[in-house]
Amino acid sequence: MGEKLSRVVIVGTGYVGASFAFTMLNQGVASELCLIDMNKEKALGDVMDLNHGLPFAPSRTKIWQGDYSDCKDADIVVLTAGANQKPGETRLDLVNKNTKIFQSIVSQVMEAGFNGIFIVATNPVDVLSYVVWKVSGLPKEKVIGSGTILDTARFRFLLGEYFQVDPRNVHAYIIGEHGDSELPVWSSADIGVIPLCDYLEQKEGVKQCDLDDIFIHVRDAAYEIIAKKEATYYAIAMALVRLTKAILNDEHSILTVSTYLDGEYGFEDVYIGVPSIVTRQGIERVLEIELNKEEKAMFARSVQVLKDLIGQLDLK
Repeated sequence: MGEKLSRVVIVGTGYVGASFAFTMLNQGVASELCLIDMNKEKALGDVMDLNHGLPFAPSRTKIWQGDYSDCKDADIVVLTAGANQKPGETRLDLVNKNTKIFQSIVSQVMEAGFNGIFIVATNPVDVLSYVVWKVSGLPKEKVIGSGTILDTARFRFLLGEYFQVDPRNVHAYIIGEHGDSELPVWSSADIGVIPLCDYLEQKEGVKQCDLDDIFIHVRDAAYEIIAKKEATYYAIAMALVRLTKAILNDEHSILTVSTYLDGEYGFEDVYIGVPSIVTRQGIERVLEIELNKEEKAMFARSVQVLKDLIGQLDLK
């Protein structure tokens, strides 16, 4: 018997969707990639371009421009469609526009008979993950938002640069809303196996104001990049591929994704970025980090920001 094929459907072939497809092809993650977009010519053009690179790819990938019927046999549907974030516009400003778009998309995906896992990348990702869960009717474990996976990567990169260590050896998390109310978990940050608080004592010239500045650059990174080049797409594409691999390979990896809280951290009925174990079945478990008093208060504020928005949604 041949190896089971893995099919990933990408809905939306804008900057993020196309970059995700390109990264998937380069890493040989799935055996099938289907691209769906309202602009069928754009999707077809991307398919042609990607297929022309197959001779240089690490493995054979079937790539085609499809429609929602192709979601029936998909393992994962990645949602990158929606209105883009404009200069000066917050992620949360997008909520009304993209909620309507997602209600239509998710309904069509489910009508095709989809029973896989949704990955949500469109902003505001936490709110839209909640929308996808409600509209799809799937178990909460099977709807995963990109959450603060990219924020955490940015955090690790900047800390690694500051301390002059490989960012892969920096273990630190950004949690909460993927947006202005997110927070750094300084109390649980490690450089290698050394707690950050201990490392600070060993490293000369380290200033708390520098660390505070690092977080500000993490939080505001999207605004800075959008002001310079209109959109962010390379790093989020790589983050989405990392999440996709964790699912398809049943890795049980711990990633800071947007997932549903059902009592964890003392909250419920909200999607928000927290470290979670990701498997072939979706979210296996939410990991509860020990937060200090200040971090608990910041996380509670982030939850409230999202709950206020969710409370304004019309999901009938």
